[in-house]
Amino acid sequence: MNKIRLTRLFSFEMAHALQGYDGPCSNIHGHTYRLQVTVIGTPLADEAHPKNGMVLDFGDLKKLVQAHIVEAVDHALVLGVNSPPELVATLRKLHHKLLLTPYQPTCENMLLDFKTRLRSLLPTGVQLFSLKLWETQNSFAEWHASDEG
Repeated sequence: MNKIRLTRLFSFEMAHALQGYDGPCSNIHGHTYRLQVTVIGTPLADEAHPKNGMVLDFGDLKKLVQAHIVEAVDHALVLGVNSPPELVATLRKLHHKLLLTPYQPTCENMLLDFKTRLRSLLPTGVQLFSLKLWETQNSFAEWHASDEG
């Protein structure tokens, strides 16, 4: 059976800071992120089914990624849980959209988090093939299922 890859591109605005980093990214700063999600599967072969010929409806993929990733991070400040408590308290008091992660919020770590979230949500027969997260126009991190041991 032929496998087909489907890809959908998402974008969101997000700020972060890298605690303990030895450069300017230790300061709170923002990016326009682009997330490329690629899934793989065999197109449905059931002429009576409304999704006949599809691996996954692009609209369903959009809803899934929007609900479980983009809505959480869009226009948020993402910091590690080890951030100064007084900073976290002030941001919460001012009702900022703050997301605390158990990891340093680098492009690489966010990509691994997104992979874990998405893998468990895909329907039977559809696998996560790859993710690519652009932090800037010229810089991105990439994950491929085939690279896992």
